[in-house]
Amino acid sequence: MPVPPPARPARVGWLAAGCLLVAMVLALLMQGAAHAGGGRAGVSLAAVKKPLIVLRAAETTTVPRQAERPDAPAALTPPAAARYSAIALPDEWAASRPGHSGTAWYRFDLPSLAGLASSLPGLYIPRVCSSYTVWLNGGLLHQGGRLVPPYSVLCYQAQLLSLPPALLLDRGNRLEIAVVGHALGEVTARQRAAGLSEIVLGPQEQLLALLDRHRFWNVTLGLAMALMLLLAGVFALGLGWMQRLPALAYLGCVGLGAAALSARPGWTDTGLPLWASEVLWTCVLVPVGICGVQFLLRQAGIGPSRRDALLWLQVLLVPAAFAIAGPQHRFAIAAAVYALLVAEVIGASLIYLRASWLTQGRDFLAMALGLAAMILVLLIEVGIQDRALDIPTVQPLHLALPLVLMALAVHASTLWMQALRQAKDSRRSVDARVREAVIEAERLHADQADQRAELMAQRERKRIASDLHDDLGAKLLTIVHTSGDERISTLAREALEEMRLSVRGLAGKAVQLGDALADWRSETVGRLGEAGIQVDWLGDEPELPRTLSARTYVQTTRILREAVSNIIKHSGASLCRVRCSLDADLHILIHDNGRGMPVQLDGPLDRGHGVSSMKNRAKQMQGQCLFETGAGYGTAIRLTIPL
Repeated sequence: MPVPPPARPARVGWLAAGCLLVAMVLALLMQGAAHAGGGRAGVSLAAVKKPLIVLRAAETTTVPRQAERPDAPAALTPPAAARYSAIALPDEWAASRPGHSGTAWYRFDLPSLAGLASSLPGLYIPRVCSSYTVWLNGGLLHQGGRLVPPYSVLCYQAQLLSLPPALLLDRGNRLEIAVVGHALGEVTARQRAAGLSEIVLGPQEQLLALLDRHRFWNVTLGLAMALMLLLAGVFALGLGWMQRLPALAYLGCVGLGAAALSARPGWTDTGLPLWASEVLWTCVLVPVGICGVQFLLRQAGIGPSRRDALLWLQVLLVPAAFAIAGPQHRFAIAAAVYALLVAEVIGASLIYLRASWLTQGRDFLAMALGLAAMILVLLIEVGIQDRALDIPTVQPLHLALPLVLMALAVHASTLWMQALRQAKDSRRSVDARVREAVIEAERLHADQADQRAELMAQRERKRIASDLHDDLGAKLLTIVHTSGDERISTLAREALEEMRLSVRGLAGKAVQLGDALADWRSETVGRLGEAGIQVDWLGDEPELPRTLSARTYVQTTRILREAVSNIIKHSGASLCRVRCSLDADLHILIHDNGRGMPVQLDGPLDRGHGVSSMKNRAKQMQGQCLFETGAGYGTAIRLTIPL
């Protein structure tokens, strides 16, 4: 499918996504540099200002699961006779105590807090997973989250506690933290495996700034992006469903999945058993990834096929794999599923980019950058799960991936709006062409109807002309040759001429203009000469062959006959000048030197001279017949006939 050119809003979206993604990658690199300098906490503690105190070592002991009672709060008291061993922080149970689920105790002998005497001291824990209790000098200070299964998931949220001065000793303060959590094999993401980060001691107002920054990047921003992705996903899904655009519907499903992913750090208590929350979360991500693959394939112009059934078969195979593997191998199954989905997304991205390159799509560069950013985020997440990278402060999968998807949604929506606009323009163009075609068809139909009517009328005229010529003409000719009365013979001859003229008009045969002028001159000169009136005829000869319709010839002949008759009967003229000229029209001027006509042309004289009849005949030919008359001027008739 041809890829339409991207609009400016899509480029702005990609630019914003790229800038934020670069900033996020720089933050991760800076955090990695801080870790390399000796810190591994959830904030950049290597750059912490004094008088903050960072505790990177502790003593620890493990409480076996079978020693725990169902009422965990009663069991979570500092063990009196336990054997402690030294450990470095941060501590991931997957490395220090593989396979352990339950409780681990951490014991700290606090240094002197004399430098914090002027302010309320606080305790900042960047990461503790999953729930915990804090004891200070043998007394319970704080309980965080549920301590009975299902545990609260506080893995993505930093913790800040106040150290009441009343509980602090001048020296020899002991801090004990009990952490309850799950082994790496029982969860489906390394970020939710049990562990404890460094501990930071310092003024509470300074630690509060660290807490606010952590919550903004991990919780607040994630929830805001989740809300935007939720709205965008619902809109894209509904629009794709109504407009029958599968690619847009798939993108809407991906947006909904990304919304859940961004909101995940804000969920601390789901109320679901561990197997349900972990397995269902992975099972939900599978169709989201498949929808992403389908979106890229549809954008590449690849329609539905049997391959889709194989992709959707994963939705059934993943739960079956979890059920067969057992609770201790959930992480291994989830890691394999994540790697497979990432490989499918990379393959679909390459297919789309190849199709866009072959079709010379103008959005190739923008989509290539966006897909490269998305693949980079996915590979970073795979590296985190494989323990090739440390657990970062800001989870790239929760923030960077939704950001890229937002830019992708903006880009796809822009392309869809362009396609919709082009479709509307095409529809308007088609409607205009249809209207023109309908108008042309109606015109052709009307022309054909007129032609059929004209043909039928012409046939009827020819029949009438034939009947007149054969019947009436023969009888008039008989009267002319057999009548002994000269007056009757003359009237019969005139009637025969009029009949022949009518027959010629009814026959509908065109007349050459030169022949018509010759006929008119011959008849006019002959009739006026018989009446003793001199004729001065001057006329232009047509340079090119030009014709008159039979109707025009007949009407013009009758106008000239009426004019000649008026000159003979009423003018008393001795000279008649006739001038004929040609341009786009035929112009005939008939001017006698007689007494002229009365001024009141609407009076009886006008009706008697046939002036109205001459004007009407000219009007029927889309021409005009004008009269000029006056005493001592005679009468001039100006006839204009369109050719």
